[in-house]
Amino acid sequence: MGDDNCGILEILKEICQESPFTDFGCIWMDNRSNQALTSLRRILRVTELCSRELARKSELTTSQLLVLRYLGENGAALPSAIAKSIDLKQATVTVLVNKLEDAGLVTRRRDTEDRRRVWIALTDGGQATLEKSPDLLQNRFERGFEGLEVWEQAMVIATLERVASLLDAEEIEAAPVLDVGDLDRIVDE
Repeated sequence: MGDDNCGILEILKEICQESPFTDFGCIWMDNRSNQALTSLRRILRVTELCSRELARKSELTTSQLLVLRYLGENGAALPSAIAKSIDLKQATVTVLVNKLEDAGLVTRRRDTEDRRRVWIALTDGGQATLEKSPDLLQNRFERGFEGLEVWEQAMVIATLERVASLLDAEEIEAAPVLDVGDLDRIVDE
């Protein structure tokens, strides 16, 4: 079967080289790149739409909701533990906590034994917001991704890394958060 496929490709190459009317290979490749770009656009759009839905329903960004969910699942925590768990920089978590505190969703409490340590905890308002918040897009992705075979997971990762490379984006700092814009932005932005 594999030899037949290789033979078809060879025939297509010959047609492209000999035909004065069309460059079938270029048409085929344009179509393939359009398919890839369409898939990328769909990912960008669903990310944007889900971020808007989250903001509309809970007035939170994805990153803020991740902080609330961590606190809801683990109780009071140090910013460093939150940052490590949700894979964000501690400075980003500090900005997120500031915004959540301003909104009355979390509180800060100094450690009684070590005054340098500050514990972050959910307020009742934070718990209520957490309970009414929609499922995150990245949770849907994680469930689907975990359902893949190990080789499929490796293939998806390799493909996405290659796409990032094609777009010269491999050096751009990014966290494992499906969201648009800066992770520490205010919802209205």
